[in-house]
Amino acid sequence: MYVVTGATGNVGRALVRTLVAAGERTTATSRSIAEADVPDGVRHRRADLADAESLRPVFDGATGLFLQNGGPSAHLLSPQDILGVAKAAGVERVVLLSSQGIATRPDSASHGGVGRAIEDAVRQSGLAWTILRPGGFHSNAYAWAESVRTRRTVTAPFGDTGLPTVDPADIAEVAAVALREDGHGGRSYELTGPAPTTPRQQAAALGDALGEPVRFVEQTREEARAAMLRFMPEPVVDTTLDILGAPTPAERLVSPDVAHLLGRPPRTFAAWAREHASRFR
Repeated sequence: MYVVTGATGNVGRALVRTLVAAGERTTATSRSIAEADVPDGVRHRRADLADAESLRPVFDGATGLFLQNGGPSAHLLSPQDILGVAKAAGVERVVLLSSQGIATRPDSASHGGVGRAIEDAVRQSGLAWTILRPGGFHSNAYAWAESVRTRRTVTAPFGDTGLPTVDPADIAEVAAVALREDGHGGRSYELTGPAPTTPRQQAAALGDALGEPVRFVEQTREEARAAMLRFMPEPVVDTTLDILGAPTPAERLVSPDVAHLLGRPPRTFAAWAREHASRFR
């Protein structure tokens, strides 16, 4: 059986569906998960990654764990405690959803500090481990959903700076491969989409998916920072804006790992926009 943490998020939700479709017994967990959040027959349990003891009953009978890195709340986690509880319950394999920034922004507090500590705990856990390091997600475009629905407008900084964002469903499929198949222990994978796309191009792709134009309005860095500080910690905001506005060569690079692991090219942002157009109507 596999445990999926962060099971109501963009990656975790897709991973639960992928595992169930493959016939795997799965337990889905998050702080507020409900029956409506999971496919029929999937065991769901509420637990908090910040409270390792709350995970003890969740891990009962599991052999594999998909560990979400906590996102903006990563600093609240004790990864050693989480992994200790998992190992005591009989978990043998862990796949960590980490971040590309661990490698590309080692001096940032959000990536090089907290994120690196979580990766190190996984490596030292005594479990067979695989680390997934995606860059930006296609689904970050959900931040524009309300403005696209109501004004057919996307507002973002750095309109002509492109990054190879990745579909969360591709991350989920890679995670399922690493959980279910041998040969991925001790490996780290960089996960990107097939090509860099700019915010301006993403707005145009959303317009194509909706069948009507979506206007792009460029923010200044200061305007974007003020908006992001409403829901993200300051160190995360500053690192994110650095990546969006001045990506390193490694952050612009298209990785071959998704294609290698899945045997097909990663999904484009345009394909993601068509699939999820209903969220923007």
